[in-house]
Amino acid sequence: MKIKYLILTISALAITSCATKYKKREITENVMQEIYEEIKTPYKYGLVMVPTDNSYKMDCPSVFRKDGKWYMTYLIYDGRGYETWLAESDNLLDWKHLGKVMSFSENEKHWDVNQKAGYISLQDPTWGGSYEWEKYDDKYWMSYFGGDSKGYEAGVLSIGMAYTKEAPTKPHEFQRLENPVLTPKDKDARWWDNSTMYKNSVIRDKDKLTGHNFIMYYNARGDSINPAKGAERIAMAVSNDMKEWKRYGDKPLINHHKGISGDAYIQRINDTWVMFYFGAFWTGWNQGAFNRFAVSNDLVNWTDWKGDDLVKSSEPYDDMFAHKSFVVKHDGVVYHFYCAVNKAEQRGIAIATSKDLGKSKLNFVAPPEKKKK
Repeated sequence: MKIKYLILTISALAITSCATKYKKREITENVMQEIYEEIKTPYKYGLVMVPTDNSYKMDCPSVFRKDGKWYMTYLIYDGRGYETWLAESDNLLDWKHLGKVMSFSENEKHWDVNQKAGYISLQDPTWGGSYEWEKYDDKYWMSYFGGDSKGYEAGVLSIGMAYTKEAPTKPHEFQRLENPVLTPKDKDARWWDNSTMYKNSVIRDKDKLTGHNFIMYYNARGDSINPAKGAERIAMAVSNDMKEWKRYGDKPLINHHKGISGDAYIQRINDTWVMFYFGAFWTGWNQGAFNRFAVSNDLVNWTDWKGDDLVKSSEPYDDMFAHKSFVVKHDGVVYHFYCAVNKAEQRGIAIATSKDLGKSKLNFVAPPEKKKK
């Protein structure tokens, strides 16, 4: 009887443990405040990546770790469009350029000939975790937005998928699926994404909360009456194989009805999902661009933070925009990477931190001279 009772007790404990592990956490104001205190970064270290001249701009950092080193994919815009590049660091503060991973096409018939803005997919989402770029089907994957028009985020942009079987720490061209996986012209395009599409971020749905293996968070512009004049909102799509994607749900996840809500990046903090994203122009152009967050317990329904911005313009190097988050916690310090834009419209990558690490000595080169009227 004692053995039988012991077995039943162990079984009950195991069931209780599983129930506790997967129990949804109610998203209260206290939980929101707790998350804010964990992720806030009041100390601006400054610029860590800047263009060597004014012929191009840097944007959209994505950071991962492998073999004891840190790596960053990021975008360069040179007037033609976006290409995706790679850099490395030993300490998250000092970075060295390595080379391209997605370049302009030579074949003008490619749907993404002039735009390839890439973001790492399937990263370990654990806050303070490995930040490893994980594989699926023996491949490292990137999602990206692309297009055939020249100019800054010009023309109709769609979402594509790229992959490699080689080490993602070495600069080389990723292979791309032949056609985009989501476009504003799809038959099932929704009112919120029927104009153009932008950043995309893909994670595993290990518990299949959506009934699928993978989730893509993306921002897009659209409107039921005038798509080209619509706001940007964050929505989601799902997939089981990283190749075939379909939109999920009947409304956007983050919607401020005007301006921009975009560039979602997902982390798992204390059994709660946190979406870092940026906002812009909700109350007008003078509001600028700034970084925010939202919280969820099911990856679908998100509670928006109502308090202070995580990062906003405050320094000469980011006095126009401080936006586009990528946030990691390492050795007890939170590093909030963001795109810094000054009033001379120079763009680089900066960091704010949870601990005072001093000040970066890096600066933009002398700004371009304004043309006389």
